[in-house]
Amino acid sequence: MSTVGGHVRFSLSPRDNAFYELFTAAAANVRDGVQVLAEGLAVDADRVAKAERLSDIEHQGDEHTHTIIRRVNSTFVTPFDREDIYRLAAGLDDVLDDIEATMNFVVLYQVGELPGEIGALADVVGRAADLTAQAMPDLRNPEDLREYWIEVNRLENEGDRVYRRLLADVFSGAYDALTVHKFKDIIETLESAMDGLETVANIIEQIALKES
Repeated sequence: MSTVGGHVRFSLSPRDNAFYELFTAAAANVRDGVQVLAEGLAVDADRVAKAERLSDIEHQGDEHTHTIIRRVNSTFVTPFDREDIYRLAAGLDDVLDDIEATMNFVVLYQVGELPGEIGALADVVGRAADLTAQAMPDLRNPEDLREYWIEVNRLENEGDRVYRRLLADVFSGAYDALTVHKFKDIIETLESAMDGLETVANIIEQIALKES
């Protein structure tokens, strides 16, 4: 507020651009989590250690989410719709939850060698997570991110194909019923992470449409 010629003049608070940095940090944390999971899927990995590392990363993700929510609740002018900020923060958090859950299943079920193509599915998720982390710094200009969300949607389709091949392998009769159940939980949770990354890309696309 300022006074000019005896008149009181009010000005709106500027947009809080810290949100871009917060989302960049949150997406980088997701990318780190996917990398740790990929390492933990190797049959000779110290999977307990990887699960513990992922738990730390997930806690850090929760902190990012809570910081974003606290900031949006205390900010007068946000860089884009509040509802979209909530959805984007929750979307990244959901992906990390699925990544941690996948590793936890691997440890709790005490599985040895996993179906071969689960590494291919983890690779697709990793590529989508990398693209998401790379895209976040450009969230200031979401209309420039068209190639990002198109590629993530393409990766989701690729992931679906790998997922179906994995299920066909698991239900081929080569495994006993208990092993099928364990593998199915692991595969479906990892596939859910891929779906979550597509959801994040779709939210960014919607933000771009609103901002255009």
